[in-house]
Amino acid sequence: MKTKITIAALFLMGLTSVNAQKYDINTAKTYAEISAKTDGHWEGRKYKGGTVFKNVDRLKLAPEHTDHSFDIRYEGPGWENNRIGYRLYLDWRNAIDIFGKKTSKMILPIVGQDNFDSYHEMSDWGADILKAGKGIGIGSIDRYLNNEKLHFREVDSTIATVVNKDNESGVKVNYYGWKTASDKIDFTSTLTIKPDQLYTKHTIQASKEIKGICTGIVKQKETELLKKESKNKKWAYLATYGTQSLVPDKLGMAIFYEVKTVESVADTDLDYLLVFKPTTKANSFYLLGAWEQEQNGIKSKEDFVKYLDAQLDILNKKGKM
Repeated sequence: MKTKITIAALFLMGLTSVNAQKYDINTAKTYAEISAKTDGHWEGRKYKGGTVFKNVDRLKLAPEHTDHSFDIRYEGPGWENNRIGYRLYLDWRNAIDIFGKKTSKMILPIVGQDNFDSYHEMSDWGADILKAGKGIGIGSIDRYLNNEKLHFREVDSTIATVVNKDNESGVKVNYYGWKTASDKIDFTSTLTIKPDQLYTKHTIQASKEIKGICTGIVKQKETELLKKESKNKKWAYLATYGTQSLVPDKLGMAIFYEVKTVESVADTDLDYLLVFKPTTKANSFYLLGAWEQEQNGIKSKEDFVKYLDAQLDILNKKGKM
């Protein structure tokens, strides 16, 4: 039997993350968390038992952990602001998913508290609205080599940390010993969200120059691909728009990237991919979702393009959002 936890009940409970003891979630406009069970036990690759999910500042992934292991609430860290939420599958898939929000309140602390996946069903706060499947989701990382997408199947250790500040929240993931093809590297992924905006800033850094590090947008049916460069040719966006949410209804997804950092754009069966040039320098780009049921949400392709162009103009003038 599923237990429904309402947003009102959340605030009466005073639920906050460990790293946010002095962080007032009742008035917060951003929030990040990772939450795991610690009082159960492993049986093969599944986590059995356990009475409650516990929020922590830092989580080292268990060696047994894989997709649908049931040890981490909604399968990885989550971050949100007053407009939209995201989560990262903290396993071999390494895909970023979208929580569409119908409220400006912080909702992540109640998501998945009924022992897993009722968040796929529409509720008063919203729902999981993106089907990543075997795709890259939105703005996450893989490696694209010899026309094959290589995931995070072999990693020595993975550590995720979350931070909540007055004006931003974020998630940092350190992958130590990520092996793909004949290469083994350390890789860092830092995801930061600020109030009032749809986008997340994603900063990545590799310990070794290797070809094929990529990000992208999962392909869905009934969508249109949108691309544009800034006037100064330094920034560009790759985007899709259409009836591509799980509802189903209108959803736009986009990545803003620095042109000089990208080696190629690949149109694959599952994804539209941006393949980065090999580097050990930190590289930042912006990922976003725009759901029509968001409060005052974007409800047409025309309005989505207008929004994208406005953000591109900001990047053209300032070099950052």
